[in-house]
Amino acid sequence: MTGYTFAEKALGRAAGGLTVRAGEVVDVTPDLVFSHDNTAAIRRIFQDEIGATTIKHPERVAFTLDHAVPAPTTRHAQNHAEIREWVRQQNVAHFFEVGRGICHQVISEEGLILPGELIFGSDSHTTHFGWLGAFGMAVGRTEMAALWLTGQIWLQVPRALRIWLDGRPQPYTTAKDVALHILGRYGADGGQYRSVEFAGNAITHLSLSERAVLTNMMAEFGAMNAYMPPDDAVFDYLQPHQERDYTPLYPDADAVYDETHHIDISALTPQIARPHRPDNVVALDEVAGTPVQQAFIGTCTNGRYEDLCAAAEILRGQRARIRLIVIPASSHVLEQAARSGVLADLISAGATISTPGCGPCMGNHMGVPAPDEATISTGNRNFRGRMGTREADIYLSNPYVVAASAITGRITDPQEVL
Repeated sequence: MTGYTFAEKALGRAAGGLTVRAGEVVDVTPDLVFSHDNTAAIRRIFQDEIGATTIKHPERVAFTLDHAVPAPTTRHAQNHAEIREWVRQQNVAHFFEVGRGICHQVISEEGLILPGELIFGSDSHTTHFGWLGAFGMAVGRTEMAALWLTGQIWLQVPRALRIWLDGRPQPYTTAKDVALHILGRYGADGGQYRSVEFAGNAITHLSLSERAVLTNMMAEFGAMNAYMPPDDAVFDYLQPHQERDYTPLYPDADAVYDETHHIDISALTPQIARPHRPDNVVALDEVAGTPVQQAFIGTCTNGRYEDLCAAAEILRGQRARIRLIVIPASSHVLEQAARSGVLADLISAGATISTPGCGPCMGNHMGVPAPDEATISTGNRNFRGRMGTREADIYLSNPYVVAASAITGRITDPQEVL
């Protein structure tokens, strides 16, 4: 028998300790399920369509208000009110109010999911939790309602794709550039319904924040889940939050992969995803000088403290020429930036700081562009209309590039403004 991938091991564990192989269909029990502002819509499916009344395992459920916070309209406020009432009715264990931050960031900070565990979320970027060595998968609203009812779901064990990373990134080149390179090289469907499993010595040169960027962005690669092998840095991070034991899982040396892609990250320069696809990727120098009217630093991809520090490094002592919107991914990130002086540096440079949450990424508020404006963003998607305006262009890049572009009003290499 050949060895097992991470996905085969993780889903076998979640299926009650079974030995499973890619292609098999199994019933699995997740360690945690979560939803965000879409919880009210899921509740209506749960009650009105299924006819259910009670969540089976409220201790394994988390709700986060993060997509439209603070509520920009009466409709959004009513949605939030319904969710708060549902939390009270069902005695949901983990509820995070307006301002606490984006679901993926908050669940990671709270230590609610651990290495080797299984998490389902009604948000497409649930692949995020692979940075912890967990199996994170997005599900639809109906599937989430079914999980509330039964505590289980069936799925097909995915085949696996390995991405082997070597080298050390150059200055001002980050994990965001690695992710964009993967998308540009292999296409937005390159990981379709597969377990994308990272390996290689480069992982030790990536901070925990950067590892989360890679697994998060694999949602744009079509991945069912993304995985990074947890190491001492992850275990040390979790130690203050850990309330239960866990067993990290690692793929076997002879695990069977559909393909293995090798990438030397030391050869990469900053990458840019042009409108209107995240895999429409070119090197920075191919689009340098393109005018932009707005710069946005935030989202579950690049709204962590390290990202704010990167922006502040470029902006310190300078002044943004265009609108610069900075939205921390969580209240903890905001607090850390305030204590360290990073927040003051960003404000001095002309940045607008907004409530922790998704902000304009979904096009609800806090930075929706005007028609024919271009935004350079640290977000994960640049589909037409993604930030609320179909006639506006979105370019994706790392926080160094976004900060440099805010200073000049055009897509700019960070080294140009230093």
